[in-house]
Parts: sequence; structure tokens; C-alpha cells
Amino acid sequence: MSLPIVDTPLATRPALPPSREAGWNPALEPALFRTAGDEALVARLRLPRALVVTTGQQPGLFTGPSYAVSKALSARALSLVLERAWARPVVPVYWIPGDDHDLHEVAAVSWLNGEGGLVSAALPPRAPEAPLTPLWRERLGQPVLPLLDAFEQSFPVAATASGTVEWLRRHYQPDASLAGAYGAALAELLAPFGILCLDSSHPAVKQAAAPLLLQALERVAGLDSALAARAQQLTREGRDPGVPVGEQASLVFLDGPLGRDRLVQDGAGLMTRRSRTPVPLTELERIAAAEPTRLSGNVLLRPVLESALLPTVAYVAGPGELRYLALTPPVYQQLGVTAQAPVPRWSGLLVEPRVTRVLEKYGCSIAELIAEGAELEARITRQAYPDGTDAAFAGLRGAIERGYEPVIRAAAGVDPTLERPAAAARAQALHGLDALARKLAQHARKRESTELGQVARARTSVRPEGKPQERVLSMAGFLARYGPELLGALAAHIESWYARVLEGAPAST
Repeated sequence: MSLPIVDTPLATRPALPPSREAGWNPALEPALFRTAGDEALVARLRLPRALVVTTGQQPGLFTGPSYAVSKALSARALSLVLERAWARPVVPVYWIPGDDHDLHEVAAVSWLNGEGGLVSAALPPRAPEAPLTPLWRERLGQPVLPLLDAFEQSFPVAATASGTVEWLRRHYQPDASLAGAYGAALAELLAPFGILCLDSSHPAVKQAAAPLLLQALERVAGLDSALAARAQQLTREGRDPGVPVGEQASLVFLDGPLGRDRLVQDGAGLMTRRSRTPVPLTELERIAAAEPTRLSGNVLLRPVLESALLPTVAYVAGPGELRYLALTPPVYQQLGVTAQAPVPRWSGLLVEPRVTRVLEKYGCSIAELIAEGAELEARITRQAYPDGTDAAFAGLRGAIERGYEPVIRAAAGVDPTLERPAAAARAQALHGLDALARKLAQHARKRESTELGQVARARTSVRPEGKPQERVLSMAGFLARYGPELLGALAAHIESWYARVLEGAPAST
């Protein structure tokens, strides 16, 4: 089942990125999450003139918020547009950042059940003193099983849910890591759309990235000062740098006893920030050669690594990423890496049938539904009022305000000290009128409770918890309710959107 899709306006029209001459490194193929039927996709990567569009998102429970999937479809759409424009293969690759350690940011997931109610589930929190384990080593454990049960029980009568439930159960198993489950689930979901998923924490990627990580450590002082200067420049221009820099921190983490630990300058050397352990560069060189999976880049180094390791021409990014990507030119320059073009991801929302019915019933727009202030509820509540109620209250209010004016003047004329009590009497009369209006609205809301419930459920669908739909609701929930056809409709919509907004892009066919 397809749903109406509403686009979020694009703040800037991105230009088509420049081409580059590069090639796929076959040594990275073991890092691809393989799934049935992806042989032809991998074969396209091996073509001599193949290029790549990358994107990625933190690993999440049940594939996380829905924009994790729409980012992948954005990379696909951009790849198709560029492939038509340049007449050469362009392959979308989803970079799975398994080194991320922020479990508290990704351990929870939300979806709408069959009745449209919001359901949330979460893995147990990590203890404050626990090591910051990278998500590629963070096992889901037995707690994931009741979460899968809760997901399945949310759709007791939905014939479309069984395939989605089976898909999640195949990958989100107790012995799987959070990053591994996420990558494998996305690989299966996205392969039919020509998208490959790459495990950035795989030894093959780590080995290929090690020289660049060491180079970043060797240049830590120069990179730190250059990034601080760049951040100051952005601030002067009124732009948010997005991430803190200039704190004598390198762009590299070392996985150790306390988990993922940032390497920072320590005099002429380096040490880990949390454990305060000195780590000579010679030891880091040994680790890079013998244990490369222990080294990883931060958010500013990750896109540089993608461009260095893959034949990348564009990076599809969200608003937060676009902010901090503006910081990165000094990193590309000092490490000698060609920068790919940052391109905004598609953003929007899926409009469910219950939402469409509410919009049609009350003659309102999506913007009115998600607006602050509950104006729509107030309008519906007033439907329960007899004709002329609003006018009667407005007339009485005006009469009180006008009628008291000569009384207040008379009281002040007799004794100036009586002006304040007379004004207070007017305020008390108006307060009584307001109290009556609130009581009237309360009883009207009871009469219109069914309609107000419909509005509340519709608002939960498009603005859950007062936040954008794509940042809260998992795509898994939508697939369980509407079936896999929904993803195809969304992919086609996003492709058409990129064809329209990209400068110089050919017309959509």
C-alpha cells in the first residue's frame, strides 16, 4: 500500500557534484553485508568507471528512525540521477558506522501500533561506569527478544506485518551485535533497490584506513589548530560549526580497557582522554599493523575516510551533518584527500489514511495539524457550541470593559484611592467570564472527544512527541502496517524529487 508523501522544502539547491576518476578496491569486498541477490550489485562496483554515492547513519534498534532508510533511498536516487547525467555506473553505498559507541542514542525505537498509538521499546541502559563499547561489539543479548515480541504484538490483525516481523527476527538476535544486526537488516531491505551496505568496522576497511588514521595522528597539532581557525571563521559568518574543536584532541579513537577512548595531545605525544594513558606513536603504528580494528575516526574524519577508500563523488547528509561537514576542508587538505560533494538528504513525512481523513473532515492542512497552540482542537471544540456563542461571549466581554470605564472614573473622582478597587472589580468580572468560557470548553471537549481523539492520533502520526516523524518513528513500523510496496513508492518519490531539485539534472522520466 502506498501513502501520500509530503516533502520538506529544501533550504538550498545543491549543484551536481564534479566527477572523479577512481576505482573500487576489491580488498574491501569482505566488508560488504552480503544478502541474497546482490551479486549483480557487487559486479557493478567492479566496473572500471564505477563511482559511488555514500551515506550512513548510526546503527539503531529495528533500523532506528525512518530517516535512516530514507537516507539510503536518497543515495540511491542521487546515484540514478548522476548515472543518467554522466552515462557511467554510480552505486549507492550505505556506510555502517559500527565504531559509534553512543548506545544511549540508539538503544530505543518507536513505532505506531495497529490502532495508531505510539509504542516505544529500548534495550537496557549501559551502566555509567561501563566501557564505551563500540556498537560492533555491543551484543543485543536476551533483552531484545521481548522487544521483538512487543513489536509483533502491536499488529495483531495486520496481514502485512508477518514479513516485517520475520525480517527483524532474522537479524536482531541475542548473539548479534547492534551494528551487525542493523547492517544485515538494512542490506536485505535495501538490496532490491540497488543499495549496498558496507561494514566500516570490518578488518578489511580498518586495514585500508590505518595509514590515513596514522597520518591524522602525526598531524594532530596542525589539524587541531586548522579546525579551530575554521570554526572561528564559521562562527563569524553566523554559522554553527556543529561539533567542538580546538581542544587538543585528535580525530582518532583507540579502543581500550574503557572502550572507545579519544586520543588527545599530551605534550609532544598522545594519550587517551578517559584513561589518561600515554600511547607513543610507535605503539599506535604497531596497533595499526596488528590490531587495526582498535582504531577509528571521529565524525569529522569519517567522510574523509569514505572519500579516501571509495570512489566517492557525493555524500548524502542530514542537516546536522551538513553543519559539521563545513568544518572539514582543512582535514581533506592536510590529509591529501579529494573531497566529495555534500548533498542534502530527502526529508518529508508519510501521510497515513487516518491523517488524510482528519484533514478532509476538518478542512485543514498538514501545516495546521502540526502547528503549535492546538488551534485545530479549539476550532473543533467550538463546533459543539450553539450558534452565536462566541459572539455572545465577545459581546459580554466588551460590555464589561466598556461598562466599567465610567464606574472607574466616577470612583476615582470621588476618591483616588477607589480607582484600584474599581479596576479590580472589573478584572474579577472578566476573570469570572473567562472561567465560564473554560468550563464551557471543557464540557464541549467531552462532547467532541471522539473527534479530538482522531486529531490526537493523526498528530501522533505526523508529529510524534512533538518531533518530526522521520526522527521518531521506525520505518519497520510503517512496513508492518502497509507492506513492502510502501518502500517502492517512497523510493520512486525520492528519485523524482532529486531529479527536480538538482541543478542541471535531466528531467524525470
